[in-house]
Amino acid sequence: MAVKLSGTCTPGQLDWCMEPAVFLPKNQHLFLYKTDRESYKSCMKKYLAELVGTFILVLFGCGTAVVAGDKVGILGIAFAFGLALIGAAYGIGPISGCHINPAVSLGVWTAGRMSAKDMVGYWIGQFLGAILAAWILYVIIGGVGGGYNVAASGLGQNGWGAGYQGGYDLTSAIVFEFVATLIFVIVILGSTQKSAPAGFAGLAIGITLVVIHIFGIHITGVSVNPARSLGPALFVGGKAMAQLWLFLLIPSLAGIVAGLLFRSKALAAD
Repeated sequence: MAVKLSGTCTPGQLDWCMEPAVFLPKNQHLFLYKTDRESYKSCMKKYLAELVGTFILVLFGCGTAVVAGDKVGILGIAFAFGLALIGAAYGIGPISGCHINPAVSLGVWTAGRMSAKDMVGYWIGQFLGAILAAWILYVIIGGVGGGYNVAASGLGQNGWGAGYQGGYDLTSAIVFEFVATLIFVIVILGSTQKSAPAGFAGLAIGITLVVIHIFGIHITGVSVNPARSLGPALFVGGKAMAQLWLFLLIPSLAGIVAGLLFRSKALAAD
């Protein structure tokens, strides 16, 4: 009599996820496999969740800076980013873990907690979400009375040097972005490990992002997130695009270092 088996699929498996369908006994090791469409749908759901989460972060964070920054100040902008992240964390966290940041996904992968396939899928969702949010913000701000010059007034893009925020130099920008991202990813990896208190990770991560923004808005505008930097820069162009390399590279390097600290068990509790 044939026995039906339930198969398992490795996390992040996208192209083909096969499970045993029928087992023929009496040492006849014959398996019939079928494509696991549910696994494919699950992967797509995670990537879509990352797109939505990154969209929320960029739209409300950068949107607050652009539309209401002169009214709410640094604290208001900082809380906009942090609260948007907290909302996204509890909204899509059960689906994808709510990385909504390529540097975070890189850190999670380096720590050995996700597959390379999933990381790339997350990156695609994150960058698309950030670009879509920046475009929506571009459309909204364009309707303000008297018009809005994006090239002159910006879309909450990151930067450094003369004419940007506090005028901090390249060295200050690199050091801040590296240290801030390193701390941010350490908090994320630490608060989501198995021994961490359940249900509080989103709150801890959001509060950390608020503090990072309070400290760093006048330095670089605070990236700690390559996707958050790419979206606005694409629409602003010019200097924002010329300086984009720093916000793609430095947070990514910091994410790798944070991941290595957990992969090596230097900071892992379990």
